[in-house]
Amino acid sequence: MDWGDRKEPSPKVGPRSHGDIDYARIVHSASFRRLQGKTQVFNLGDSDFYRTRLTHSVEVAQLAGSLAVQFADQHRDTPAGALLHDRSMIQAIGYTHDLGHPPFGHGGEVALNYCMRDNGGFEGNGQTLRILTKLEKFSATAGANLSRRTLLGVLKYPVPYSVAFNDELRPQLRNDVTAIRVIDRDLCKPPKCYLDTEGDAVGWILEILSQEDRDRLCTIEMQPGKHNKARFKSLDCSIMDLADDISFGVHDIEDAIALGVLDEGDFRRYLTEDSASAFTSYLVKKYPNEYGNSAYEKWIGALYGNGDQRKHLISRMVAHLMSSAYLEDDEHFSEPLLKYRATLPDDVEIYLKSLKDCVYERVVSAPEVQHLEFKGQNLVVAVFEALASEPNKFLPAEARERIGQGDDPVRAICDHVAGMTDSYLLKIYGRLFSPGFGSVFDRL
Repeated sequence: MDWGDRKEPSPKVGPRSHGDIDYARIVHSASFRRLQGKTQVFNLGDSDFYRTRLTHSVEVAQLAGSLAVQFADQHRDTPAGALLHDRSMIQAIGYTHDLGHPPFGHGGEVALNYCMRDNGGFEGNGQTLRILTKLEKFSATAGANLSRRTLLGVLKYPVPYSVAFNDELRPQLRNDVTAIRVIDRDLCKPPKCYLDTEGDAVGWILEILSQEDRDRLCTIEMQPGKHNKARFKSLDCSIMDLADDISFGVHDIEDAIALGVLDEGDFRRYLTEDSASAFTSYLVKKYPNEYGNSAYEKWIGALYGNGDQRKHLISRMVAHLMSSAYLEDDEHFSEPLLKYRATLPDDVEIYLKSLKDCVYERVVSAPEVQHLEFKGQNLVVAVFEALASEPNKFLPAEARERIGQGDDPVRAICDHVAGMTDSYLLKIYGRLFSPGFGSVFDRL
Protein backbone atom coordinates (compact mmCIF):
# COMPACT_ATOMS: atom_id res chain seq x y z
CA MET A 1 0.00 0.00 0.00
CA ASP A 2 1.12 3.57 -0.67
CA TRP A 3 -0.31 7.08 -0.99
CA GLY A 4 -0.70 6.72 -4.77
CA ASP A 5 -3.17 3.83 -4.43
CA ARG A 6 -6.76 4.15 -5.64
CA LYS A 7 -9.77 2.28 -4.25
CA GLU A 8 -10.42 0.76 -7.67
CA PRO A 9 -7.38 -0.30 -9.75
CA SER A 10 -6.61 2.41 -12.31
CA PRO A 11 -3.38 1.96 -14.27
CA LYS A 12 -1.32 5.14 -14.57
CA VAL A 13 -0.95 5.84 -18.29
CA GLY A 14 1.92 7.89 -19.69
CA PRO A 15 4.04 10.42 -17.80
CA ARG A 16 1.25 11.98 -15.74
CA SER A 17 1.67 11.95 -11.97
CA HIS A 18 -1.05 10.84 -9.58
CA GLY A 19 -1.70 14.52 -8.94
CA ASP A 20 -2.10 15.22 -12.66
CA ILE A 21 -4.73 12.48 -12.90
CA ASP A 22 -6.63 13.73 -9.86
CA TYR A 23 -6.41 17.33 -11.07
CA ALA A 24 -7.96 16.34 -14.42
CA ARG A 25 -10.76 14.36 -12.80
CA ILE A 26 -11.72 17.28 -10.56
CA VAL A 27 -11.63 19.88 -13.32
CA HIS A 28 -13.78 17.69 -15.57
CA SER A 29 -16.27 16.70 -12.85
CA ALA A 30 -19.91 17.77 -12.79
CA SER A 31 -19.64 18.87 -9.17
CA PHE A 32 -16.81 21.27 -10.04
CA ARG A 33 -18.79 22.82 -12.90
CA ARG A 34 -21.78 23.37 -10.60
CA LEU A 35 -19.71 25.70 -8.44
CA GLN A 36 -20.21 28.40 -11.10
CA GLY A 37 -23.84 28.55 -10.00
CA LYS A 38 -23.34 28.57 -6.22
CA THR A 39 -23.11 31.61 -3.96
CA GLN A 40 -19.79 32.53 -2.33
CA VAL A 41 -20.83 35.61 -0.29
CA PHE A 42 -22.88 37.85 -2.56
CA ASN A 43 -26.05 36.71 -4.29
CA LEU A 44 -25.50 35.44 -7.82
CA GLY A 45 -26.79 37.86 -10.46
CA ASP A 46 -26.30 41.02 -8.40
CA SER A 47 -23.07 41.80 -10.27
CA ASP A 48 -20.65 40.13 -12.67
CA PHE A 49 -17.61 41.30 -10.68
CA TYR A 50 -17.46 39.42 -7.40
CA ARG A 51 -16.43 35.84 -6.67
CA THR A 52 -18.62 32.76 -7.05
CA ARG A 53 -17.77 29.40 -5.47
CA LEU A 54 -16.05 28.48 -8.73
CA THR A 55 -13.77 31.52 -9.04
CA HIS A 56 -13.01 31.31 -5.31
CA SER A 57 -11.99 27.66 -5.73
CA VAL A 58 -9.74 28.50 -8.66
CA GLU A 59 -8.02 31.17 -6.56
CA VAL A 60 -7.61 28.80 -3.61
CA ALA A 61 -6.04 26.18 -5.90
CA GLN A 62 -3.61 28.75 -7.30
CA LEU A 63 -2.60 29.97 -3.84
CA ALA A 64 -2.22 26.40 -2.55
CA GLY A 65 0.01 25.51 -5.50
CA SER A 66 2.18 28.56 -4.93
CA LEU A 67 2.50 27.77 -1.21
CA ALA A 68 3.61 24.23 -2.07
CA VAL A 69 6.29 25.56 -4.44
CA GLN A 70 7.46 28.02 -1.77
CA PHE A 71 7.69 25.33 0.91
CA ALA A 72 9.45 22.90 -1.43
CA ASP A 73 12.09 25.55 -2.13
CA GLN A 74 12.48 26.47 1.54
CA HIS A 75 12.86 22.80 2.54
CA ARG A 76 14.64 21.45 -0.53
CA ASP A 77 17.20 19.59 1.58
CA THR A 78 14.77 18.19 4.16
CA PRO A 79 12.13 15.40 4.14
CA ALA A 80 9.39 18.04 3.97
CA GLY A 81 10.67 19.35 0.64
CA ALA A 82 10.47 15.91 -0.95
CA LEU A 83 6.75 15.72 -0.14
CA LEU A 84 5.80 18.78 -2.18
CA HIS A 85 7.03 18.09 -5.68
CA ASP A 86 3.55 17.35 -7.13
CA ARG A 87 1.98 20.78 -7.52
CA SER A 88 -0.99 19.36 -9.44
CA MET A 89 -2.04 17.32 -6.41
CA ILE A 90 -2.10 20.35 -4.09
CA GLN A 91 -4.06 22.31 -6.70
CA ALA A 92 -6.51 19.43 -7.12
CA ILE A 93 -7.15 19.50 -3.37
CA GLY A 94 -7.72 23.27 -3.59
CA TYR A 95 -10.26 22.78 -6.37
CA THR A 96 -12.20 20.24 -4.29
CA HIS A 97 -12.46 22.16 -1.04
CA ASP A 98 -15.97 23.58 -1.65
CA LEU A 99 -17.49 20.85 -3.84
CA GLY A 100 -19.88 19.76 -1.08
CA HIS A 101 -21.31 23.16 -0.27
CA PRO A 102 -25.03 23.33 -1.14
CA PRO A 103 -26.91 26.18 -2.84
CA PHE A 104 -27.15 29.52 -0.99
CA GLY A 105 -23.90 29.25 0.92
CA HIS A 106 -23.88 28.50 4.62
CA GLY A 107 -27.63 29.13 4.78
CA GLY A 108 -28.10 26.05 2.63
CA GLU A 109 -25.71 24.06 4.80
CA VAL A 110 -27.62 24.97 7.98
CA ALA A 111 -30.91 24.14 6.26
CA LEU A 112 -29.78 20.69 5.13
CA ASN A 113 -28.38 19.89 8.57
CA TYR A 114 -31.84 20.64 9.96
CA CYS A 115 -33.48 18.48 7.29
CA MET A 116 -31.08 15.61 8.09
CA ARG A 117 -31.30 16.00 11.88
CA ASP A 118 -32.60 12.44 12.36
CA ASN A 119 -30.62 10.89 9.50
CA GLY A 120 -26.93 11.52 10.14
CA GLY A 121 -26.80 15.28 9.61
CA PHE A 122 -25.15 17.30 6.87
CA GLU A 123 -21.87 19.24 6.66
CA GLY A 124 -20.34 20.75 3.53
CA ASN A 125 -16.83 19.38 3.96
CA GLY A 126 -18.23 15.96 4.74
CA GLN A 127 -20.34 16.16 1.59
CA THR A 128 -17.20 16.94 -0.42
CA LEU A 129 -15.67 13.65 0.67
CA ARG A 130 -18.94 11.86 -0.11
CA ILE A 131 -19.02 13.33 -3.62
CA LEU A 132 -15.44 12.28 -4.33
CA THR A 133 -15.66 8.77 -2.87
CA LYS A 134 -19.23 7.80 -3.86
CA LEU A 135 -21.24 10.18 -6.03
CA GLU A 136 -18.96 11.18 -8.92
CA LYS A 137 -18.98 8.80 -11.86
CA PHE A 138 -15.35 8.12 -12.80
CA SER A 139 -15.58 4.56 -11.40
CA ALA A 140 -18.15 1.89 -10.57
CA THR A 141 -18.05 2.11 -6.77
CA ALA A 142 -15.38 4.66 -5.74
CA GLY A 143 -16.71 7.96 -7.10
CA ALA A 144 -13.89 9.98 -8.65
CA ASN A 145 -11.49 7.22 -7.53
CA LEU A 146 -8.82 9.70 -6.46
CA SER A 147 -5.49 8.71 -4.99
CA ARG A 148 -5.28 8.03 -1.29
CA ARG A 149 -3.04 11.07 -0.72
CA THR A 150 -5.42 13.48 -2.45
CA LEU A 151 -8.30 12.17 -0.35
CA LEU A 152 -6.20 12.58 2.80
CA GLY A 153 -5.77 16.22 1.78
CA VAL A 154 -9.53 16.54 1.23
CA LEU A 155 -10.24 15.11 4.70
CA LYS A 156 -10.29 18.44 6.47
CA TYR A 157 -11.87 17.19 9.70
CA PRO A 158 -10.97 13.54 10.43
CA VAL A 159 -13.83 13.03 12.91
CA PRO A 160 -17.25 11.51 12.13
CA TYR A 161 -20.44 13.51 12.60
CA SER A 162 -21.59 11.24 15.43
CA VAL A 163 -18.41 11.93 17.43
CA ALA A 164 -18.15 15.66 16.66
CA PHE A 165 -21.84 16.27 17.39
CA ASN A 166 -22.83 17.82 20.74
CA ASP A 167 -26.32 16.57 21.64
CA GLU A 168 -27.05 19.85 23.42
CA LEU A 169 -27.04 21.52 20.00
CA ARG A 170 -29.64 19.32 18.33
CA PRO A 171 -31.21 21.09 15.30
CA GLN A 172 -34.75 22.34 15.82
CA LEU A 173 -37.23 25.06 14.94
CA ARG A 174 -37.28 28.25 16.93
CA ASN A 175 -40.03 28.29 19.56
CA ASP A 176 -40.34 32.08 19.81
CA VAL A 177 -41.76 32.53 16.28
CA THR A 178 -45.40 31.53 15.87
CA ALA A 179 -46.68 32.70 12.49
CA ILE A 180 -44.00 31.05 10.32
CA ARG A 181 -41.63 28.10 10.65
CA VAL A 182 -38.09 29.34 11.29
CA ILE A 183 -35.18 27.03 12.00
CA ASP A 184 -32.84 27.92 14.84
CA ARG A 185 -29.71 28.77 12.87
CA ASP A 186 -27.41 28.59 15.90
CA LEU A 187 -28.56 25.09 16.82
CA CYS A 188 -28.63 23.97 13.20
CA LYS A 189 -24.99 24.78 12.46
CA PRO A 190 -23.31 21.41 11.88
CA PRO A 191 -20.11 20.20 13.51
CA LYS A 192 -17.00 20.24 11.32
CA CYS A 193 -16.62 16.60 10.41
CA TYR A 194 -17.00 13.88 7.83
CA LEU A 195 -20.36 12.10 7.49
CA ASP A 196 -20.72 8.69 9.13
CA THR A 197 -21.82 7.31 5.76
CA GLU A 198 -18.21 7.79 4.63
CA GLY A 199 -16.67 5.81 7.47
CA ASP A 200 -15.61 3.07 5.05
CA ALA A 201 -13.88 5.58 2.76
CA VAL A 202 -12.06 7.21 5.67
CA GLY A 203 -11.01 3.80 6.94
CA TRP A 204 -9.47 3.05 3.54
CA ILE A 205 -7.69 6.43 3.38
CA LEU A 206 -6.14 5.98 6.84
CA GLU A 207 -5.37 2.26 6.78
CA ILE A 208 -1.84 2.97 5.56
CA LEU A 209 -1.05 4.84 8.81
CA SER A 210 0.30 3.27 11.98
CA GLN A 211 -2.30 2.76 14.70
CA GLU A 212 -0.62 5.48 16.80
CA ASP A 213 -0.75 8.04 13.97
CA ARG A 214 -4.34 7.11 13.12
CA ASP A 215 -5.51 7.46 16.71
CA ARG A 216 -3.80 10.82 17.16
CA LEU A 217 -5.04 12.21 13.84
CA CYS A 218 -8.63 11.40 14.83
CA THR A 219 -8.53 12.92 18.32
CA ILE A 220 -10.99 15.66 19.22
CA GLU A 221 -10.99 18.77 21.36
CA MET A 222 -14.00 19.02 23.66
CA GLN A 223 -15.63 22.48 23.56
CA PRO A 224 -18.27 23.20 26.23
CA GLY A 225 -21.39 24.62 24.60
CA LYS A 226 -20.06 23.85 21.13
CA HIS A 227 -19.59 20.84 18.89
CA ASN A 228 -16.40 18.86 19.37
CA LYS A 229 -13.49 19.91 17.19
CA ALA A 230 -10.91 17.93 15.20
CA ARG A 231 -7.35 18.73 16.33
CA PHE A 232 -5.22 17.68 13.37
CA LYS A 233 -5.08 17.53 9.59
CA SER A 234 -2.53 16.51 6.97
CA LEU A 235 0.19 18.68 5.45
CA ASP A 236 -1.63 18.98 2.11
CA CYS A 237 -4.90 19.84 3.84
CA SER A 238 -3.18 22.52 5.94
CA ILE A 239 -1.82 24.14 2.78
CA MET A 240 -5.26 24.15 1.20
CA ASP A 241 -6.81 25.47 4.42
CA LEU A 242 -4.33 28.35 4.67
CA ALA A 243 -4.91 29.22 1.00
CA ASP A 244 -8.66 29.25 1.68
CA ASP A 245 -8.22 31.57 4.68
CA ILE A 246 -6.05 33.96 2.65
CA SER A 247 -8.57 34.03 -0.18
CA PHE A 248 -11.49 34.59 2.18
CA GLY A 249 -9.70 37.28 4.18
CA VAL A 250 -8.26 39.23 1.26
CA HIS A 251 -10.32 38.58 -1.86
CA ASP A 252 -13.70 38.90 -0.16
CA ILE A 253 -12.48 42.20 1.33
CA GLU A 254 -11.67 43.31 -2.22
CA ASP A 255 -15.17 42.41 -3.42
CA ALA A 256 -16.82 44.14 -0.48
CA ILE A 257 -14.88 47.39 -0.92
CA ALA A 258 -15.32 47.44 -4.70
CA LEU A 259 -19.08 46.89 -4.40
CA GLY A 260 -19.41 49.61 -1.73
CA VAL A 261 -20.72 47.35 1.06
CA LEU A 262 -17.76 47.82 3.43
CA ASP A 263 -17.12 51.43 4.38
CA GLU A 264 -13.76 52.74 5.47
CA GLY A 265 -14.82 53.35 9.06
CA ASP A 266 -15.81 49.72 9.56
CA PHE A 267 -12.60 48.54 7.93
CA ARG A 268 -10.51 50.69 10.30
CA ARG A 269 -12.40 49.37 13.34
CA TYR A 270 -11.25 45.83 12.54
CA LEU A 271 -7.91 46.58 10.91
CA THR A 272 -6.41 48.92 13.48
CA GLU A 273 -2.80 50.05 13.37
CA ASP A 274 -2.00 47.40 15.99
CA SER A 275 -3.81 44.45 14.36
CA ALA A 276 -2.41 45.36 10.91
CA SER A 277 1.14 46.07 12.16
CA ALA A 278 2.57 42.88 10.63
CA PHE A 279 1.48 44.00 7.17
CA THR A 280 2.38 47.68 7.49
CA SER A 281 5.83 46.72 8.83
CA TYR A 282 6.22 44.48 5.77
CA LEU A 283 5.35 47.40 3.48
CA VAL A 284 7.88 49.71 5.13
CA LYS A 285 10.60 47.07 5.01
CA LYS A 286 9.99 45.97 1.42
CA TYR A 287 9.07 49.35 -0.10
CA PRO A 288 10.76 51.97 2.13
CA ASN A 289 10.64 54.72 -0.49
CA GLU A 290 6.89 54.36 -0.96
CA TYR A 291 5.62 54.11 2.61
CA GLY A 292 8.01 55.69 5.08
CA ASN A 293 6.23 56.43 8.36
CA SER A 294 2.68 56.48 6.97
CA ALA A 295 2.20 52.93 5.70
CA TYR A 296 -1.12 52.42 7.49
CA GLU A 297 -2.78 55.52 6.01
CA LYS A 298 -1.37 54.95 2.53
CA TRP A 299 -2.54 51.33 2.57
CA ILE A 300 -6.13 52.23 3.48
CA GLY A 301 -6.10 55.19 1.12
CA ALA A 302 -5.13 52.88 -1.75
CA LEU A 303 -7.78 50.28 -0.83
CA TYR A 304 -10.45 52.96 -0.92
CA GLY A 305 -8.96 54.73 -3.93
CA ASN A 306 -9.41 53.73 -7.56
CA GLY A 307 -9.52 50.16 -8.83
CA ASP A 308 -5.90 50.12 -9.99
CA GLN A 309 -4.62 51.21 -6.58
CA ARG A 310 -6.83 48.66 -4.85
CA LYS A 311 -5.69 45.75 -6.99
CA HIS A 312 -2.07 46.75 -6.43
CA LEU A 313 -2.51 46.64 -2.64
CA ILE A 314 -4.58 43.46 -2.72
CA SER A 315 -1.67 41.77 -4.51
CA ARG A 316 0.72 42.99 -1.84
CA MET A 317 -1.57 41.77 0.94
CA VAL A 318 -1.62 38.30 -0.60
CA ALA A 319 2.14 38.34 -1.17
CA HIS A 320 2.75 39.26 2.48
CA LEU A 321 0.59 36.43 3.81
CA MET A 322 2.04 33.90 1.41
CA SER A 323 5.66 34.83 2.06
CA SER A 324 5.11 34.74 5.83
CA ALA A 325 3.85 31.15 5.83
CA TYR A 326 6.09 28.37 7.10
CA LEU A 327 5.95 24.68 8.02
CA GLU A 328 5.85 23.69 11.66
CA ASP A 329 7.01 20.25 12.76
CA ASP A 330 5.00 17.91 15.01
CA GLU A 331 7.34 15.18 16.21
CA HIS A 332 4.49 13.18 17.74
CA PHE A 333 3.55 11.90 14.27
CA SER A 334 5.74 9.37 12.45
CA GLU A 335 4.06 9.79 9.02
CA PRO A 336 5.70 12.74 7.19
CA LEU A 337 2.36 13.83 5.68
CA LEU A 338 1.08 14.37 9.23
CA LYS A 339 4.30 15.62 10.79
CA TYR A 340 4.34 18.97 8.93
CA ARG A 341 1.69 21.68 8.87
CA ALA A 342 1.46 25.05 7.13
CA THR A 343 0.99 27.98 9.50
CA LEU A 344 1.67 31.70 10.05
CA PRO A 345 3.63 33.65 12.68
CA ASP A 346 1.48 34.96 15.53
CA ASP A 347 1.47 38.60 14.44
CA VAL A 348 0.57 37.69 10.85
CA GLU A 349 -2.14 35.34 12.13
CA ILE A 350 -3.63 38.26 14.09
CA TYR A 351 -3.65 40.36 10.91
CA LEU A 352 -5.34 37.61 8.86
CA LYS A 353 -7.87 36.93 11.62
CA SER A 354 -8.75 40.63 11.68
CA LEU A 355 -9.39 40.53 7.93
CA LYS A 356 -11.55 37.42 8.27
CA ASP A 357 -13.48 38.87 11.22
CA CYS A 358 -14.12 42.03 9.22
CA VAL A 359 -15.48 40.01 6.27
CA TYR A 360 -17.66 37.80 8.44
CA GLU A 361 -19.08 40.42 10.80
CA ARG A 362 -19.43 43.41 8.45
CA VAL A 363 -20.12 41.67 5.13
CA VAL A 364 -21.38 38.09 5.59
CA SER A 365 -23.44 39.09 8.65
CA ALA A 366 -24.78 42.30 7.11
CA PRO A 367 -28.60 42.45 6.75
CA GLU A 368 -28.30 42.78 2.96
CA VAL A 369 -26.58 39.38 2.83
CA GLN A 370 -28.45 37.74 5.70
CA HIS A 371 -31.89 38.46 4.20
CA LEU A 372 -30.91 36.50 1.09
CA GLU A 373 -29.25 33.73 3.12
CA PHE A 374 -32.43 33.40 5.22
CA LYS A 375 -34.56 33.21 2.10
CA GLY A 376 -32.25 30.63 0.53
CA GLN A 377 -32.28 28.57 3.72
CA ASN A 378 -36.08 28.41 3.68
CA LEU A 379 -36.16 27.55 -0.02
CA VAL A 380 -33.81 24.62 0.64
CA VAL A 381 -35.99 23.31 3.49
CA ALA A 382 -39.17 23.65 1.43
CA VAL A 383 -37.75 21.81 -1.60
CA PHE A 384 -36.22 19.08 0.57
CA GLU A 385 -39.46 18.42 2.45
CA ALA A 386 -41.54 18.46 -0.72
CA LEU A 387 -39.26 15.93 -2.40
CA ALA A 388 -39.19 13.79 0.76
CA SER A 389 -42.98 13.68 0.88
CA GLU A 390 -43.15 11.52 -2.28
CA PRO A 391 -39.63 10.70 -3.46
CA ASN A 392 -40.77 8.02 -5.90
CA LYS A 393 -42.78 10.64 -7.79
CA PHE A 394 -40.74 13.81 -7.31
CA LEU A 395 -37.11 12.74 -7.63
CA PRO A 396 -35.38 12.46 -11.02
CA ALA A 397 -34.68 9.00 -12.42
CA GLU A 398 -31.02 8.94 -11.35
CA ALA A 399 -31.84 9.56 -7.67
CA ARG A 400 -34.67 7.00 -7.75
CA GLU A 401 -32.28 4.49 -9.27
CA ARG A 402 -29.80 4.99 -6.43
CA ILE A 403 -32.57 4.37 -3.91
CA GLY A 404 -33.54 1.23 -5.80
CA GLN A 405 -29.94 0.05 -5.54
CA GLY A 406 -30.04 0.32 -1.76
CA ASP A 407 -29.15 3.95 -0.96
CA ASP A 408 -30.91 5.48 2.04
CA PRO A 409 -33.82 7.49 0.53
CA VAL A 410 -33.39 10.50 2.82
CA ARG A 411 -29.64 10.68 2.14
CA ALA A 412 -30.33 10.40 -1.60
CA ILE A 413 -32.70 13.38 -1.39
CA CYS A 414 -30.05 15.31 0.55
CA ASP A 415 -27.42 14.51 -2.11
CA HIS A 416 -29.80 15.70 -4.82
CA VAL A 417 -30.62 19.01 -3.12
CA ALA A 418 -27.01 19.66 -2.03
CA GLY A 419 -25.86 19.27 -5.63
CA MET A 420 -28.27 21.90 -6.97
CA THR A 421 -27.07 25.31 -8.07
CA ASP A 422 -28.86 28.37 -6.69
CA SER A 423 -30.80 28.90 -9.92
CA TYR A 424 -31.79 25.24 -10.26
CA LEU A 425 -33.14 25.13 -6.72
CA LEU A 426 -35.14 28.30 -7.45
CA LYS A 427 -36.53 26.62 -10.56
CA ILE A 428 -37.60 23.52 -8.65
CA TYR A 429 -39.12 25.65 -5.90
CA GLY A 430 -41.08 27.59 -8.50
CA ARG A 431 -42.39 24.41 -10.13
CA LEU A 432 -43.46 22.99 -6.77
CA PHE A 433 -44.94 26.07 -5.09
CA SER A 434 -45.52 28.98 -7.51
CA PRO A 435 -48.83 29.06 -9.41
CA GLY A 436 -48.34 29.60 -13.13
CA PHE A 437 -44.64 28.67 -12.96
CA GLY A 438 -43.27 25.69 -14.86
CA SER A 439 -44.31 23.42 -17.68
CA VAL A 440 -44.38 19.68 -18.30
CA PHE A 441 -42.02 20.44 -21.17
CA ASP A 442 -39.30 21.86 -18.87
CA ARG A 443 -36.16 19.76 -18.81
CA LEU A 444 -35.22 18.75 -15.27
